[in-house]
Amino acid sequence: MDPSAPPADWNPGEKSGGDQPPPYQDHNAGYSPIPPSYSNQADYPQAQPYGVPYGQPHGGQCQGPLAGQPTVTVQPTVFVNTSLAQPLPDYLGYSIFTMLCCCLPLGIGALVYSINTRDANMQGRRAEAERNSRMALTLNNVALGMGIVIGILYVIFLFRHS
Repeated sequence: MDPSAPPADWNPGEKSGGDQPPPYQDHNAGYSPIPPSYSNQADYPQAQPYGVPYGQPHGGQCQGPLAGQPTVTVQPTVFVNTSLAQPLPDYLGYSIFTMLCCCLPLGIGALVYSINTRDANMQGRRAEAERNSRMALTLNNVALGMGIVIGILYVIFLFRHS
């Protein structure tokens, strides 16, 4: 016998368990009765226009939430552009080239100084931009020189041992 099969005397047309649910009881399950002022939804006030505090007339001027309360005025944000009129070169492309093709450690250092130069240019800090630009150029030139020297030594080493 299959345990998931219905019993032999089961009729799918009948309700199981002959008990009917209890009748609906019209009480508030322990809550106080609804006040008469809330009984009709049509008593709600009309929607207020945008920007008018609730319960205040909207005849031109707005007061705060309560009479005599000050209102809060939000000032617009002002962005001040302090970037340099003639920004210093950041050598970003040169730094990426030396990092990928010549000397990775010096190229990474040059890239960091190039990005710092760009940030200082955007924030209007000329002395910091000059210092970072000079350091990025120096690191780039040293990395390029090391890359050329290593490349020449590699070619000489290949021809000598072939």
